[in-house]
This record gives sequence, structure tokens and C-alpha cells, in this order.
Amino acid sequence: MAWKMVLPMEERIRFVLAVEQREYSIAELCRQYGISRKTGYKWIARYRADGLEGMRERSRRPWHCPHKTSQKWVARIIQQRLQHPRWGPKKIRIILQEQGWPGPIPVASTIGNVLDRAGLVKPRKRRRRRKRSFQGPFSQVQRPNNVWGVDYKGWFRTGDGQRCDPLTVSDLYSRYVLGIKALPNQGYAAARDVFEQLFRHYGLPEIIRSDNGSPFASTSAGGLSRLSVWWILLGIKLELIAPGHPEQNGIHERMHLTLKQEACCPASANHRAQQRRFNKWRKEFNEQRPHEALQMKKPAQMYHRSDRAYPKSLIELSYPPGYQVRRVRTNGEIKWCGRKRFIGEALKGAPVAVKRIDENRSQVYFGSILLGDLHDADSRGLRPSVDVPQTYQPGQNV
Repeated sequence: MAWKMVLPMEERIRFVLAVEQREYSIAELCRQYGISRKTGYKWIARYRADGLEGMRERSRRPWHCPHKTSQKWVARIIQQRLQHPRWGPKKIRIILQEQGWPGPIPVASTIGNVLDRAGLVKPRKRRRRRKRSFQGPFSQVQRPNNVWGVDYKGWFRTGDGQRCDPLTVSDLYSRYVLGIKALPNQGYAAARDVFEQLFRHYGLPEIIRSDNGSPFASTSAGGLSRLSVWWILLGIKLELIAPGHPEQNGIHERMHLTLKQEACCPASANHRAQQRRFNKWRKEFNEQRPHEALQMKKPAQMYHRSDRAYPKSLIELSYPPGYQVRRVRTNGEIKWCGRKRFIGEALKGAPVAVKRIDENRSQVYFGSILLGDLHDADSRGLRPSVDVPQTYQPGQNV
């Protein structure tokens, strides 16, 4: 039975003092105070051994625990956490396994408790999961180099005040980060140099998935940019996520969060120092950091170079019979029906095909992409076509 709803220590003192007065039997006093005789004799023994100090509640913690994590394991766990401050228990356990320590390795929950007791865990605010309202017509990622994710991580300024725009490229199947380049801007020339280096080293992907920002896309015909036109002429298909929906490239965006936490905050002194930091982080991410989505394997264990080598020349787009091919001039125009019609500067030098729809209207294609309509009565350039799809689906044939 329990003590009455009063201060427990005061009741215990009154009880033992009443016992010492010997006016009532111990059994009677136990009934008066609402406790069992076993409890009464326990407090009488403590009072006679320790006096009033014996009336305090004692810890119920066991003196010995045969399953307690040894200090050697605690030291190893804390050492790994200090070396990798943002690695969780699962990743730390994989590293401890690879180091080959003797004896059973603590499970992830035990490692988490060790980190928590050491004050190395920062509580995170839980976020409510939101139902996704859009599912794009994206390809299922099935193998390395099937789909590459590309984007610019949010820009920041280095210690010398210069703007830094990190261009990032990753393989969405293996999570392997193919490249991170600290660039001064998001211009076409700098981005193309980066992709040429990657294509020469890793080969070509089948698909590139990006957002609608420059230099990957534009507001011109077909949403094409000079960079995306070049990709298509290399035989690479395009996938553009919906505006305002970065979660559609979620694998790549999640990598950006880790990159920001571990290699950008705070920024380095200048571009050169920041690039060295990016290179070091990329090596650790690819070769040392276990990835939970890969069953705790490392991205380097899952990735291999593409079988599609970087070609020496661009492919020639072919169109079915009935289409008239025109090459876009340096000013973005083609000649059609005896007049110059503007198509888009992004397509300069590229072959487009014109298909007559009716006696007054023609449609213009670049590969499988419908760019728009040319009206014979209109001397201007392209007009939006009612047949233009909202999202470009790769793999369609003209």
C-alpha cells in the first residue's frame, strides 16, 4: 500500500516517532498510516540505522548492470561522432563494424543513447508530412547513369565578399556526387565547361533532371536554353520538374541539405578554399559515408562510369518524311515561305523541322519537342501551339 497524499518524508518521521513512543502496536500504527507491515518495518529499520536521514527516498537504480555498455565502446562511439558531427547511430555502427573491433558491436539504439547522454544529440523539431499534390511524368531510376540530377545549391558569399554559386551534379540511382563546382555565376559558359569535364570523365547519362531555372531552361520556345539544346544534340533526354516543386528532384535536394550543413556553414575565405572544401566533402560523401537509402552502402560501391562515351561530334536529328528541315541562324531565325521567322536564339545552329498543318499554319519541332506554330498571315515568330504539352515527356517520337 502507499502513503497518504501528504509529504511522504513527514509521514515517515511521524510514523517512526509514534513507534518509539510505544503507545500503539506496530500493526495498529501501520493501519493508521495506511501502509503494509512490511513497509512499516522497513522504515523502522532505516530510522534505527541512519536516523532521520534514513527517511529519505533512495535511488532504485541497480548497483551493477551486466548489460551496461563498456567505457571502451562509449569512447569509440564518441570519437566517431566528434569526427563526423552529423552522422547518426546507424552510420557510426557501420564504421565501427568496418574497423573490426572484437566483441559484439552495440546496436544503433544503444549508440543513440550513448550520444544522448554525452550531450551530442540536438533535438529536432518534428515536421508534419504533407501530401504531395503533383507527380510528374518522370522516369523510374533503374541503374547508374540512368538519370542525373543537376542544380545550383543556393548561392552565398565567401569570406572575401565574392558570390559563390555551387553547381552540383549527382547520379540519382547510386547517390554518387559526380561534381561540385564553386562558380562565380550561373552563366552558360561556366556551366558548359563543368559538364564537358564530367562527360569526358564519367560518360553521358541517359536523362538529366533539372528545374526550370537558368541555364538549364528558359522562357523561350519549348523552354529550351543553349545548355539544354546542347544536351539534346548529345543524345540526352530532358526532364524538367514543375515550377515551385523542388521535392520532384528530392534526392538531389536532400544532398544539398547535407552539403550546406557540412561544407558551406560558415563559408570559406575565398573560391579556391571553398572548392578544396567541396572536394574533401565530396570524397567523404561518396567513399566513406554509409547511405541509408542504399542499405548502408556507400555511393562509390553502387556507381560505375557510363557506357556512353562523350562523342567527338553532335548527333544529327532525323525527322520523318513530310517535315522540312531548316537550320536556325545565328540570330535565331529561319527562312520559311520566303520570309525570316524568329524561332529562338537558344537554337542557333540547330536543325528544326517544320510540318504543314493546314493552308495557313505550320508547326515547328526540335527533335520531339513541339516549339510552336508559324502562321502565314503573321510576319512575326512562333506563336504558342494549342498542341504544346504542359510538361515535356522524353522518349516521344515526332
